[in-house]
This record gives sequence, structure tokens and C-alpha cells, in this order.
Amino acid sequence: MQRQKVLVLYLANSALDSPVVAWAVYDGTGSTRTMAGDQDEPPFATGLAALKAGWRLFQAAQILPHTRGQEFELSYLKYEFFFEQLVEIDA
Repeated sequence: MQRQKVLVLYLANSALDSPVVAWAVYDGTGSTRTMAGDQDEPPFATGLAALKAGWRLFQAAQILPHTRGQEFELSYLKYEFFFEQLVEIDA
């Protein structure tokens, strides 16, 4: 039986090799429980490092141009990437 782990990485820009600035991990196997802010260091330094570790990229945020005057607005993290890992568990 398989379960999914999901890793959400927010990167400094749209390139997968840019640094991780925020992250979240969701474990569908139930073997670990994490909360926002419970780790001091991201699980990977970049999105590319997650790919190299075997995580599969399945969604990236659409790249939209900034509207005039909002180039430096910090209300949300723009460069969001979703990764998954399928894990075998005992039935």
C-alpha cells in the first residue's frame, strides 16, 4: 500500500536552484507529524536538491508579472513548488 508525502518549498525566485525561504512537509503515512516553524533548517537548500533526493515535482506556481507599484510587496510567497514522494506502508 502506498501513501503520499508532500513537500512544499517556497524559493527565493522562480529557478529551482534558488534558495528555500520557507517550507512545509505533510506526511500521509502518519509516521511523522510536523508543524509550521518546528524546524530551524529547511529539509533541502534548493528545489533542485529535493529533485536529486528523489522527490517528484508536480506543481509550480504560475509566474505572473508584478503590477506597477507592487514590485516590493511582501504579502505572500510567490515562488511555490510542490513535491511528492510515494512511500510503501504496511496494510
